Amino acid sequence: MEMDSTIATLNSHQLELVTRARSLAEQKFASRAPHYDREAIFPAEDFVDLHHEGLLGTAVPATFGGLGLGPYRGDVMPLWLMTKEFAKADLSLARCWEGHCNSMVLIDGMGTEAQKKRWFSRVVNQGETWVAWSGEPQSRATSEKVAFGTTTTRVHGGYVVNGNKAFATSAGGAHWAILLVSTAGPGGARHMGGSPESLLLLACDLSHPSIQVDPSWWDPIGMRGTASHVVKFDHTFIPDENIIGSPGQYLAEGWQTCFIPHYAATFLGAAEKAYEFALNYVRSQNKMADPYIQHHIGQSAINVETGYLWLHHVAKMWETGRHDQAQLAGSRARHVMEYLAEDTVKRSIRACGARSLNRPSPLERIYRDLSLYVRHDNDDHLLATIGKSLMGQQHDPSFFKP
Repeated sequence: MEMDSTIATLNSHQLELVTRARSLAEQKFASRAPHYDREAIFPAEDFVDLHHEGLLGTAVPATFGGLGLGPYRGDVMPLWLMTKEFAKADLSLARCWEGHCNSMVLIDGMGTEAQKKRWFSRVVNQGETWVAWSGEPQSRATSEKVAFGTTTTRVHGGYVVNGNKAFATSAGGAHWAILLVSTAGPGGARHMGGSPESLLLLACDLSHPSIQVDPSWWDPIGMRGTASHVVKFDHTFIPDENIIGSPGQYLAEGWQTCFIPHYAATFLGAAEKAYEFALNYVRSQNKMADPYIQHHIGQSAINVETGYLWLHHVAKMWETGRHDQAQLAGSRARHVMEYLAEDTVKRSIRACGARSLNRPSPLERIYRDLSLYVRHDNDDHLLATIGKSLMGQQHDPSFFKP
């Protein structure tokens, strides 16, 4: 399969990192995943292990003690393959890991030297974890009693943040969060009504007593272990020294685009695990002679192989400096991988039957997790954005606004 040729392109150091990630995922993370899923809690023990293995600084530059992986560091495929390995064990863990690594990429690209020195050393040496929060839905769902949204006000020496953020991944587990907020009012980054220059990135110490985590809202079908609770800010002060980049820089430079294929890597992990489970299952049940099962297994293998091809294709663009092309290709890879992963999971269930959806089957959890995670972006809007780009129309490559 293409995964073999992809691994063959890695050098010995890159291969060693991916192998370490796979060993952790198989030997420790996979067995913990059902507990984190049932209790809807952050995978804290997994991140302790990541720190002890020296992997928490994977996206931290080598000059600051990290491993130096990332899209703008010319070495991103090993990072995505590590994410894929974690996703095979636990999609929720992979999402929390994505948020941490993406935060490191943002600090590396937009932070000051003083910020990098301060924050990176605490990640590498003390095991501090990060995440980035944007989510501020503009209207309530029919079942919701709480309103979302923040206001950000300029004061002497910094900003004060008030209000609530939803879908706050790693809430209660991460030590720091990059808050995407707007001085124009509620909306985060996706729904903001002001000018792009009103968007700020503020690094927030989550141990501040003005911050409260409300776990009562987060009770979803899947991705429960991301602990994506509601977080409440009550006059939370963010000093000027914690402002990352300049106002509007995140949107102007399209930073979100380098994270989009990272989602595809997680989807690929779900597809590969579902395929491997189904293949082993039908072998154990002696169902290999069934022509319909042969179809499902064959197509699933092709789906996984196609996912590797797309991921490798986009990674090469980032690693060779073709960033403009990589931004659009990343959206295509994410779109394709969503459908490939969903198709593979459904085919795996058909091949294995109803027993594969009985807990603690990993296929049952993958089915639930993937169903929720692919909603992270509206694929209809994503595909329309791809179409707009091909027709030369104005489009938003970061957030796929209609």
